[in-house]
Amino acid sequence: MDIRVLKYFLAVAREENITKAADVLHITQPTLSRQLLKLEEDLGVQLFIRGKKGISLTSEGTLFRRRASEIAELADKAERELSENEQLVDGEISIGCGELAAVQLIPKLFMAFKEKYPNVHLDLYTGNADQTKQRIDNGLTDIGILLEPVEIEKYDFIRLNIYENWVVLMRSDSPLTEKDYITAEDLSALPLIITKRQSIRNEIASWFQGYFNNLNIVASSNLSTNASVLVEQGVGYALVIEGSLPFLDKSKITYRPLYPERKTTSVLAWKKHQPFSLAVTKFLEYIQCNLCMDNNKI
Repeated sequence: MDIRVLKYFLAVAREENITKAADVLHITQPTLSRQLLKLEEDLGVQLFIRGKKGISLTSEGTLFRRRASEIAELADKAERELSENEQLVDGEISIGCGELAAVQLIPKLFMAFKEKYPNVHLDLYTGNADQTKQRIDNGLTDIGILLEPVEIEKYDFIRLNIYENWVVLMRSDSPLTEKDYITAEDLSALPLIITKRQSIRNEIASWFQGYFNNLNIVASSNLSTNASVLVEQGVGYALVIEGSLPFLDKSKITYRPLYPERKTTSVLAWKKHQPFSLAVTKFLEYIQCNLCMDNNKI
């Protein structure tokens, strides 16, 4: 969501008149009206009651105004701080993450941030959510991308608007490649490789339902890259996150989605009340501003 459009909305809510707001914003009234209509369409709610004598907010509009004001204020604050003493901000930003689709956010956020602060550099640690949490708790990692379910009470976080899809990883010559999707029954008698994380095992057990207690689990792995080596060598079939397979060599191994499908989300998390370096502090402010807008946290 564009900050500019949020400010358009706030101006109209403040002026209670499209024409007056357009004058304040130095844009034309038709342009402003189009932007507001598109905003309502994108959100799927009516924000304004348009009358002959003016314009007022609906109950949804009132809620949106409060959240929009917070986001606009945060964006202005971040912009001010990012424009001040940029050459003085340096150091390391340490991020821990699993092998997830959500990891694609890291280079986008970091490179945009680095344009303002060229002297910062990134330290990336790869591990599962439990390992990353431990590093955060021990002060070794500043920020983590954690696959849910995960206990998050000790952390500030943003739930990412990216779904992680569970799939079955298999050799390309497996008979299961002829299927469009894989059921619990398909896997019930096959050698399986699953994660070591207990919370994720519980999710897998829920998907397998009555088949779980009799599964042939031959190995466990905390990272999908290692699981893929086991799969390629014929050890078994691995249940992994699709986003962990960006460089899959499909001539050797491939995957199929689960049915019923299984999706989960990730959170970007950092420890509450934790003193951070100036570089990390500014990076957290930057990602909160940008990700809250992208995720429509309003």
